[in-house]
Amino acid sequence: MISNEDMQRMEGLKEWLDAVPYDVTRNRLYSAADLYEGYEPSTDEEADKASYAHCYDNRVYQHYLSLGKNTNNVIESLARTLHDHGIHMALDAFFEEHDSQRCIGIMGGHALLRTDPMYSCLVMLSKRLTEEGFFMLTGGGPGAMEATHLGAWMAGRSQQEVRDAMEMLTHAAETYKDRGWLSSALAVIQRYPQKQYVSLGVPTWLYGHEPSTPFATHIAKFFENSIREDYILTMAFGGIIYSPGSAGTMQEIFQDAVQNHYLSFGFSSPMVFLGKHFWTKEIPVYSLLHHLMATGKYQNLLLTLTDDTEEIEQVLKDFQKRHAADHEK
Repeated sequence: MISNEDMQRMEGLKEWLDAVPYDVTRNRLYSAADLYEGYEPSTDEEADKASYAHCYDNRVYQHYLSLGKNTNNVIESLARTLHDHGIHMALDAFFEEHDSQRCIGIMGGHALLRTDPMYSCLVMLSKRLTEEGFFMLTGGGPGAMEATHLGAWMAGRSQQEVRDAMEMLTHAAETYKDRGWLSSALAVIQRYPQKQYVSLGVPTWLYGHEPSTPFATHIAKFFENSIREDYILTMAFGGIIYSPGSAGTMQEIFQDAVQNHYLSFGFSSPMVFLGKHFWTKEIPVYSLLHHLMATGKYQNLLLTLTDDTEEIEQVLKDFQKRHAADHEK
C-alpha cells in the first residue's frame, strides 16, 4: 500500500510540476507567437521592457535563473527533463514530415551585426537555398542565426523586398543587445507574412540572454544545451555552412568533424567554410582540418573553403545528387 507520506510526496511533486511556468507535458515545437506570448512592442522604453518581462520566454528564463542553471532541486530537474523530452519527441515528428537530407545548417557568431556584410550575405544565401528546396537549421539565436532565418522567411520575395526588410531591422537595432531588436523583427514578420517555407531554430535557455529569433517558423527550445547541440549537428544531413564565429562555432566544427570521420550515420556530409581569410588566417581551423586529412588523422571529411555563395549552392546540390545515387545502389 502507498503510505500517507508517499501520497504527500506525490502530491507535492504534482503541485510543483503544475506550478512551473512551462508545460512539462508539451509535445509540439514552439513558434515565435508561443515564446513571445504577452509581449506587446511599445515605443515607450519602460512599457516595452515591462511587456517583455511578462512574456512567456522571459518568465521561463527568470524561473530558470532563480533556481540555478544547474539546479540541485530534484523536482525542478525532473520538470526540465520532462519538458526537453517532449521537445525531443516533437523534433522527431518534425523530421517525419521534413526530409533531413534537405536540412542545411548554418553556424556562426551570435554577435554578428545586422549591418555587417556577412549578415546580408547569409540572408541571401539562405533565401536561395530555401527556394531551391532546402530548409535551414541554426541554433535559433541572433546574429548569423537570425540572418539565416530571415533569408528563409523572405524566400520567394523580390530582392527589393529583402533590402527593405533588412533596412527595417538595421534602422531599429544593430545587435540583439539594442532595444528594438525584437520589435523590429516582429514588424518585418507582420509586413511580410508567409506560410510557404519552414526553417528550424534550436535555441536554449542556457543562453537565455540571447533572444530566440522569431523568423524561425519552428523553434525547439531546450533547457539542456548538450542535447540541443547534438541535435543541431546530427540533423543537418544536407551539410553545414560555417560562417565566422568564436568558441561555440569552434566546438561545433570539431563535433561535426568527428561524426563525419566515423561515418556515424553511414555517410559524411559537407563541411563548408564561408570566408577564406577568416578560416585560414584569423582562426585557421580549415587549414588544420585540411592538414589532418592529408596526414590521415581525419578521414571522410568533405571540406570546402570559399567566399563564393554560388559555389556553396553547387557543392550542396552536387552532394544531394551523389547521395541519392549512392542510396539507389
